[in-house]
Amino acid sequence: MSIIKVLMADTFSISFFLLFAAVLSFILLFKSSKKKCSRYKFPPGPKPWPLIGNFNILNMSFPQRTMYKLAEQYGPVFTFHMARKKYIVLTGYDAVKEALVTQADDFGERGLTPSTKHNFDGKGIVFGVGESWKTMRRFTLSTLRDFGMGRSTIEDRIIDEAQQTLDVFAQYKGRPFNPTTHVNSAVSNIICVLVFGHRFQYDDQQFLRLQQLVSDSIRRSGSPMVQLYNAFPLKIFLMGDIQRVRANIKEVRSYYRKVYQQYKAEHDRNDVRSFIDRFIIRQNEEHNNPNTYFDEENMERCVSNLFAAGTETTSTTLRWGLLFMMKYPHIQEKVQAEIENVVGRERPPRADDRKRMPYTDAVVHEIQRFGDIVPNNLLHETKVDTTFRGYHIPKGTPVIPLLSSVLYDKTQWQTPHKFNPGHFLDAEGRFVKRDAFMPFSAGQRKCLGETLAKMELFLFFTSFLQRFTFQPPPGVQPQDLDLSPCPGVTSSPTPYELCAISH
Repeated sequence: MSIIKVLMADTFSISFFLLFAAVLSFILLFKSSKKKCSRYKFPPGPKPWPLIGNFNILNMSFPQRTMYKLAEQYGPVFTFHMARKKYIVLTGYDAVKEALVTQADDFGERGLTPSTKHNFDGKGIVFGVGESWKTMRRFTLSTLRDFGMGRSTIEDRIIDEAQQTLDVFAQYKGRPFNPTTHVNSAVSNIICVLVFGHRFQYDDQQFLRLQQLVSDSIRRSGSPMVQLYNAFPLKIFLMGDIQRVRANIKEVRSYYRKVYQQYKAEHDRNDVRSFIDRFIIRQNEEHNNPNTYFDEENMERCVSNLFAAGTETTSTTLRWGLLFMMKYPHIQEKVQAEIENVVGRERPPRADDRKRMPYTDAVVHEIQRFGDIVPNNLLHETKVDTTFRGYHIPKGTPVIPLLSSVLYDKTQWQTPHKFNPGHFLDAEGRFVKRDAFMPFSAGQRKCLGETLAKMELFLFFTSFLQRFTFQPPPGVQPQDLDLSPCPGVTSSPTPYELCAISH
């Protein structure tokens, strides 16, 4: 079997030998030019091998684990070579906050890999850069707020969606089922109301297909084959996961273009109900502006970003939450007792209940911390030449602010590697905020949907536990439940089944 066939057959078990051999086979395609610039001073780090850099020591399924170990040896700021490119890795709360908050302007650009550059071209919100990103972020944040993000109007939508999801859970009558699709659909419908102006039925095949494409792309985007391509962007590596992600994105955008054209044809300026409607208005207003950023490409990428981000991270957090409740039934009981005491059973929980439910609030926060949904963060890049902790780093240097190292920082958390709601409670049981709680990142690139996500997490989680007790399938003990994450850009739980028992 050839090297390439082995790589395709099992990308998650790529060995250094195969990687090294693949690189060597294309060595003649690289120019052997090494540029040295004495005016820059990079942090220390592991010595790179020729051509491959530090790939020989990288855990390609879980890169953050490699970074943890290197931080112990080289400190919270170090250099890691992806092939011949130098990356700055930031670990721990102090270093990440200093870069993303204190020096936000210097570290606020989005880093683009060859794959994200091809797929998004610097447009949209998540992978947007420069003035295009600034314009799209301002417009998107303003539009979502106008349509109720963080307000009672969207709260009512979340409560209604939660009740419909509970009815679906009840149909299983206590039998085991995988909650993934149901939770994804419920969460996704909230962002769909904002973006499209309507929700989808849970059995809508187009809706389910969009979710599938997003989930598959996020999982594949963190695969070893994609990492290999990003380090060595050669056509020979355009296979497997790379091709699948591109095909997924093409299909998603084709759907969004059709929706966009339909909305444009039916557009009524006096009946604005969605993000797309508002985008069309702005596009018409800037029709004669040759430098406008309100073009169809930005529309597609913004809608794609909102649908993916508004579905994946929140639904993944909720699935971790249900798994943790099965794993730690004594914690589930305490949450349910607080719900019973504060809310009762006659009405659904509301956002205002949070301030009277410190334990539940602490549990939701601990789910986000311990679940570690985006462990490696999204790539940043230095916007200008900058000095950081005595190192002089050039403009355009990719930066990895490792969120996982903040959420598990042993200087910030009493028991970082244990699920412990006490991290967010004082001695009297009152909820306390923690500066090192950064699941949404920080600084200029902080998640713009944080307010919505927090409301969704609290309302869905409390609604679920108000009506059901979640237990493992028959024959499975709580202590036997697997908390191992799946590889990918986001850290999702290994697929599991649960039993929703009415109470």
